[in-house]
Amino acid sequence: MAKKSEGTGKSLVIVESPAKARTISKFLGKNYTVEASVGHVRDLPSGSKQVPEEFKKENWSYLGVNVEDKFTPIYIIPDDKKQQVTKLRKALKESDSLYLATDEDREGEAISWHLSEILKPKVPVKRLVFHEITKPAIEAALASPRDIDEGLVRAQETRRILDRLYGYDVSQLLWKKVGRGLSAGRVQSVAVRLIVQRERERMAFVSSDYWDLIGTFAKQQGAQFETTLVSVDGRRIPRAKDFDSATGKLLNDNLLLLNETAAKDLADKLTSAEFSVTNLEVKPFTEKPKAPFTTSTLQQEANRKLGFTAKRTMAAAQSLYENGYITYMRTDSTTLADVALKAARNLVQSEYGPDYLYESPRVYASKVKNAQEAHEAIRPAGTEFPTPMALKDKLRDDQFKLYDLIWKRTIASQMADAKKRRITISIEGAGALFQVSGTTIDFEGFLRAYVEGSDDPEAELADKETLLPPVEKGEKVIPKKMEAKGHSTKPPARFSEAALTQELEKRGIGRPSTYASIIETIQDRRYVFKKGNALVPNWIAFSVIRLLEEHFPNLVDYEFTAQMEDYLDSISRQEAEHLKYLNDFYFGNGKPGLKPSLKSKEEEIDPRVMSRFPVGNPPADLEGFNPDEPIVLRVGKWGPFLEHGEKKASLPDGMAPDELTLEKAVELLTQAAVEDEPLGVDPETGKPVYVKVGRFGPYVQLGHPDDEEKPKNASLLKGMVANEIDLETALKLLSIPRELGVYPENNEPIVAHNGRFGPYIKCDKETRSLGAISPLDVTLEQAIELLKQPKTRGRGAAKEPLKVFEQKSPVTEEEVKLLDGRYGPYVTDGSTNASLPKDAKPEELTFEQALNLLAERAAKAPAKKKKKKKAAKKKTAKKKTAKKKKAAKKKTTTKKSS
Repeated sequence: MAKKSEGTGKSLVIVESPAKARTISKFLGKNYTVEASVGHVRDLPSGSKQVPEEFKKENWSYLGVNVEDKFTPIYIIPDDKKQQVTKLRKALKESDSLYLATDEDREGEAISWHLSEILKPKVPVKRLVFHEITKPAIEAALASPRDIDEGLVRAQETRRILDRLYGYDVSQLLWKKVGRGLSAGRVQSVAVRLIVQRERERMAFVSSDYWDLIGTFAKQQGAQFETTLVSVDGRRIPRAKDFDSATGKLLNDNLLLLNETAAKDLADKLTSAEFSVTNLEVKPFTEKPKAPFTTSTLQQEANRKLGFTAKRTMAAAQSLYENGYITYMRTDSTTLADVALKAARNLVQSEYGPDYLYESPRVYASKVKNAQEAHEAIRPAGTEFPTPMALKDKLRDDQFKLYDLIWKRTIASQMADAKKRRITISIEGAGALFQVSGTTIDFEGFLRAYVEGSDDPEAELADKETLLPPVEKGEKVIPKKMEAKGHSTKPPARFSEAALTQELEKRGIGRPSTYASIIETIQDRRYVFKKGNALVPNWIAFSVIRLLEEHFPNLVDYEFTAQMEDYLDSISRQEAEHLKYLNDFYFGNGKPGLKPSLKSKEEEIDPRVMSRFPVGNPPADLEGFNPDEPIVLRVGKWGPFLEHGEKKASLPDGMAPDELTLEKAVELLTQAAVEDEPLGVDPETGKPVYVKVGRFGPYVQLGHPDDEEKPKNASLLKGMVANEIDLETALKLLSIPRELGVYPENNEPIVAHNGRFGPYIKCDKETRSLGAISPLDVTLEQAIELLKQPKTRGRGAAKEPLKVFEQKSPVTEEEVKLLDGRYGPYVTDGSTNASLPKDAKPEELTFEQALNLLAERAAKAPAKKKKKKKAAKKKTAKKKTAKKKKAAKKKTTTKKSS
């Protein structure tokens, strides 16, 4: 318990992070000491080792929540926070008052409450709340402090307990019925369900083909423009939306479905027809600017425009906030304070001119379901809003790019509407109707400052300005070219991070501040992997979601999860009682609660059923397959595999579930059966030799897995193809490492190896790369000659890039290149390097995929070694100082005694 200080006149201010503490210290005088809690100082136990001894024998101890006594949480101070808590207690003893200045959301309120509970201050305690770290905001908060909001604390604590009950108990069931190491979560599992459901739609999708014509017409004066065939003799040509995605058939039989032959015949016929403009429609319209950023819209836009992951966006935003550049970054509000409105409007007038300023301040109402307690939107901090270029030298790359986005979006929100015209030209001839639409911008308005990104490239393209030649109704036009064009309907797009965030927010599921960690968790748990920018579910996700949907539908019901958020909101407003809600959820009230449901279902759930997914029955005429027995996919301990009678086959790494067709399954099972047939027998050992295809590529194997001795494996050399390997080649590969002879200078053996980074020779401790020489063919003479040459260090001459993308990186503004490195192909933007996944084909890599790989790598960048060295030096210096002090003290004591 902290003792009251004896009139030091100092006040202790506690914030969450050291960076925030440093910034706030600049605005406070010498009478304030600013310290950081470094995040949460108290939490529920994360494992049985952290549970206090007195509770370990309780049957609820694994939860860290006493469900038998009003759901009382058992809080502990983690080991890594004990030193910081001691430091805070010491600082409090030297202070006359305590200001808790943690973030203004529920989590921040809970941290303040925990600090108060741990420190037990005997001095006055006040809560400081501010939405930006600027001198006026800090002074205003000091002038009007408040008490800790018990409603917010209770709501956050209820959320934490709810997540623990759901996560721990449901996860234990998943370990028993699906696989160890799995986890469930109130929002996490619903997010995975959304991704799995989208993949199911893609798997059920039936593609349809249709044709139309692209007609190129010219005015009499020569200006040409392209149009699209709309109808023939009054029958409309279908578009993608006119097909049933489940059957591939037309939804309307009156439409004219053309095949390739019919389309080409029609094109030939119309080439010589006469055409004229039959209609000219001009529709003026206005486009309004979007609201300033919330947490969710910032994550979405940074993903679309900058290729940032949610985690990377929030890391940059946190840093901008803590250093006083932007307002608080966890918010659902689109509101701007009066001073912010004034600053934004002044900037519009000075930067763009009075014509671009909207007539009155724009106020945006929040459309988010379950909008959290009202904060301000994310905007530049202060009342001046420095331009991005003014801060370029002060900000790191990610910070600058994100600040630029926030600044432009904020300014654009107070700008005038964009004024546009949509022009549609209709051209008819020989019963065929062609149309083309174009958009003309008459006044840019807010578009001068900011254009929003899009998840749909085709829609984004349609919104761009398209200029059409001036024509008049009745004017004759000449058909220059008629081109038959085929189309195929596409399955629904997978969720990107931005699209998933948008969907969760639209449904009122979870909180925007948690989306970044949820997206990271579902990837870390291997429920989901990334393919380009898309989130793809693994088969283990299918098993988990199937179990939850069939046996605990409420837990992954979208509406039910959103209602949980509603109830937590009502607790924060002190309109609902948290204990009743927890009791109803866990034990049930009329309806089965979580605990009894889990108990009753444990015996009912058959793990074998949860992990089996039918792929289909093989064709009747397929040799070696039983048409009456389906091919099934099973999720096993070591990953997904196919099964058909005695036949089994692993799935290649990175194969998306929608790529597993019946044809592909048959191919994989057939290939696996061939692998089971040996190439021949090794004459030395008498063991069979196989060619296998594993997760990491093809290899040769000597012996059978059932043998007592572990089979010997050898990877294929670069350029070798599995189905071209014969017994002779396989035996040569298995002979590696291969002893060539003795090096005359030291009488040590020279051995040829096939290493991770290519073939090489080794003699004692000396190694040399073989380069283009095969380790199967290298001679003793060649090896001796290589060893006599000095060892080359470094990377040598730079190789030519495999590909240089046309667009530059939106982050570094440098060229994005695909290079062939020592460890395999990788992409670089001049600042960050990112390796390609093992299953990726370099020649198929797109610009968007390259940006996504770079964004992920940048987000995972490790701390710089310099910091570690600096910390180590500091620690050594402290030790030396301590030793000197100890020696001086000993010397003084000796003098006194003498």
